[in-house]
Amino acid sequence: MSAARTIICLLRNDLRLHDNEVFHWAQRNAEHIVPLYCFDPRHYLGTYCYNFPKTGPFRLSFLLDSVKDLRATLQKKGSNLLVRQGKPEEVVGDLIRQLGSVSAVAFQEEVTQEELDVEKGVKDVCSQLKVKVQTFWGSTLYHGEDLPFNHISRLPDVYTEFRKAVETRCRVRPVLPTPDLLKPLPPGLEEGPVPTHQDLGQLDAPADSRSAFPCSGGESQALARLQHYFWDTDAVASYKETRNGLIGVNYSTKFAPWLAMGCISPRYIYEQIKKYERERTANQSTYWVVFELLWRDYFKFVAMKYGNKIFALEGLQGKSVPWKKDMTLFNAWKEGQTGVPFVDANMRELAQTGFMSNRGRQNVASFLTKDLGLDWRMGAEWFQYLLVDHDVCSNYGNWLYSAGIGNDPRENRKFNMIKQGLDYDNNGDYVRQWVPELRGIKGGDVHTPWTLSTAALSHAQVSLGETYPSPIVMAPEWSRHVNKKPSGAAPSQGRKRGPSHTPKQHRDKGIDFYFSRSKNL
Repeated sequence: MSAARTIICLLRNDLRLHDNEVFHWAQRNAEHIVPLYCFDPRHYLGTYCYNFPKTGPFRLSFLLDSVKDLRATLQKKGSNLLVRQGKPEEVVGDLIRQLGSVSAVAFQEEVTQEELDVEKGVKDVCSQLKVKVQTFWGSTLYHGEDLPFNHISRLPDVYTEFRKAVETRCRVRPVLPTPDLLKPLPPGLEEGPVPTHQDLGQLDAPADSRSAFPCSGGESQALARLQHYFWDTDAVASYKETRNGLIGVNYSTKFAPWLAMGCISPRYIYEQIKKYERERTANQSTYWVVFELLWRDYFKFVAMKYGNKIFALEGLQGKSVPWKKDMTLFNAWKEGQTGVPFVDANMRELAQTGFMSNRGRQNVASFLTKDLGLDWRMGAEWFQYLLVDHDVCSNYGNWLYSAGIGNDPRENRKFNMIKQGLDYDNNGDYVRQWVPELRGIKGGDVHTPWTLSTAALSHAQVSLGETYPSPIVMAPEWSRHVNKKPSGAAPSQGRKRGPSHTPKQHRDKGIDFYFSRSKNL
């Protein structure tokens, strides 16, 4: 199109300037650009089935950081970020009428129902006001138009088939250049205040010194994290060995929260991985970062293929399972009071920091669906509420998988909570960090306090059913691992113990959630 007067760039989950085609296109086609972010009141209502808050305090803090950071970045580039509270379709309509010079509205496409409803609303108002709509695909590593499946309905139902197809038949598009200066806003627009937690009906997020994700939102922070994890520390070169850790910031990339809000581009991460492999080292760890980005892509494309089935109780296979809705069991799970220390530690970490390791998520999801038999949507919606990195496609995709009703044909995978705890927290340090009432129990015994003698419990100042609950459920397979615990003795000299160091025999097992045919997890 010829040089236009004003283009509104409606930003949602793409809160960045680098590699953002919305800005790239507007910059080439406008005299004035209006970057806009709307705090949509529908994001602060209850979840669909169980009415938990849709957006919790940790993700809201991260979002507020991200909006402020983008505003600062745009101001340095001669622009600004308009912030409004309201439904995007209504705010966009008001701006078009106010300005009188808007020729187009541009935004990044999403794939799930609520986001598609917003897109339809924006398109409808633009159609009424005779304004062009320009949309872009920008949330995945591989562009949606580049997939080698002819149509999304042909997307493979097994991740490995998808991965092999895109790795051999697709290329990642290059990162778009970041403009030095942006076209200015039209005169006379109020920038609008960034709301507070209280404005949006939320409490402030508490800080916790134990958090494995003590990071702020925003593009600047995301780029700094990549610089630190790749170039300053070379941590990326050992990612595959450490990614099943539980304590600390550097056991994994921690890119997920920034990816979820679009503060960092997956293509930029890929470009930096390729640069790192050329200049430093290429190994299984550097490949594994790309491997995980492909999982994220896959869940996004699965959501495109299956639509609202990803939210259905019966899942993608239409499978009828007699799920329970026992709120007593659910409350014990969400509050970290199940009496199973590895589950409780993870659930308390989530409640108090908004973050949980990948290893933890797989275990607590398996416990809720397979050990407690509860409606998997209870877990998915609780995660949606609390996770700082909630991404609707990845969250629901993983929960469907855990519940055995996803698109992978292998079923009935069940994690053994005791084996997993001993495998990944062999000395019990992680449990003691988050379940302080068990701190008196040394070594791996902390994973099974109900097996200890009355004298041992008394010595540790633990009274089951009083200071810490007895298990709300017992799985028969747990007993196979009760006698394999490391004792409370100090670790042998020179051997790294504890959750920051994945035991050698388990270093290649992190993806067993997806690939292992073994039922003895």
